[in-house]
Amino acid sequence: MQELISLFVKSIFVDNMVFAYFLGMCSYLAVSKNVKTAIGLGAAVIFVLGVTLPVNYLLNTYVLTPAALTWLGPDFAGIDLSFLSFIIFIAVIASMVQLVEMVVEKYSPSLYASLGIFLPLIAVNCAILGGSLFMQERGYETLAEATTFALGSGFGWFLAIVALAAIREKLSYSNVPAPLRGLGITFIVVGLMGIAFMSFMGIKL
Repeated sequence: MQELISLFVKSIFVDNMVFAYFLGMCSYLAVSKNVKTAIGLGAAVIFVLGVTLPVNYLLNTYVLTPAALTWLGPDFAGIDLSFLSFIIFIAVIASMVQLVEMVVEKYSPSLYASLGIFLPLIAVNCAILGGSLFMQERGYETLAEATTFALGSGFGWFLAIVALAAIREKLSYSNVPAPLRGLGITFIVVGLMGIAFMSFMGIKL
């Protein structure tokens, strides 16, 4: 249990998808103009990561790794489907994003309208695919570890976008120099936030 808690905290602060790996920056910068929209997109990212990464873990373990199909019989031991990893991971992610889009459109039309094109773009959000690829590269041994990593990564992305949205709302009332207004001051704030999150790398978990 302690290992799972450490993995969850590390995924949020030390291995933050935005500040440690710069993944998902497109939607991160575009949808962080107000807190309400940022919360909606962040929650959608948590859900998509929390569902797709465990599914991709099971597919990777029982289908995609070399000799993974031995559970079907000894004749399948020599089959290696690892070259299909990208395609299958993206297919799972796209199907989950489609489900999220349908639910948000039905139950929260205002949020659906405010998110606009960036809701379906979760399917190509580098943070979502990056989570599955990190899971595959790091070789998590159990489904619980993969799920914990997914939820921690999603919550870390959620925390990053909500924090930036709150700062940008305050900046709209600030006297920012004209050349820095808009994305200019946003890039500076994101850089400072990244430096702040780097301080967590000294924590041994």
